[in-house]
Amino acid sequence: MVVRVSGDPRLLVAEVRRTMQRLDPDLPLDRVRPMSAYVADALAESRLNLILMSLFGSVALLLSSVGIYGVFSYSVGQRTREIGIRMALGQEPGNIRNMVMKEGAILIGKSMVLGLGISFVLASAVPSLLYQVSPGDPMTFGAMALVLMAAALAGCYIPARRATTVSPLVALKVD
Repeated sequence: MVVRVSGDPRLLVAEVRRTMQRLDPDLPLDRVRPMSAYVADALAESRLNLILMSLFGSVALLLSSVGIYGVFSYSVGQRTREIGIRMALGQEPGNIRNMVMKEGAILIGKSMVLGLGISFVLASAVPSLLYQVSPGDPMTFGAMALVLMAAALAGCYIPARRATTVSPLVALKVD
């Protein structure tokens, strides 16, 4: 039995029970709950899946950003002597930063193309976990690509900025 009320339904439970008892005294009334409770119970598993996927996705984004930062930091560290020579010859720090960022952006672009292709193929394996989104939804893939690209570029920017602070004298003394 479903009863529509205006206002808070918990305040009218006693009145609904009395009315139902008058209509049918043999009717059991042991599970009187608002519809929102039934809806929440029905969506509990989906909500848990959403929370877990969001948590794992966030951890994966953080780990990939830290990994990209580590790779580019190592790469810039290996090129300290080259960067020092470039600065000693008069190259502007902004040009060096742009050079390192350009190299990172090219690598990130190639990785994004490969990753999006693999993701598009594998997305068909999880349609039961998606709600009102098709496995190949271009808006979802576009948003995902933008977030990952922003995180990757941020992971490249810090080592690129640090490369411009290298003193040519110190860089030439390395090794």
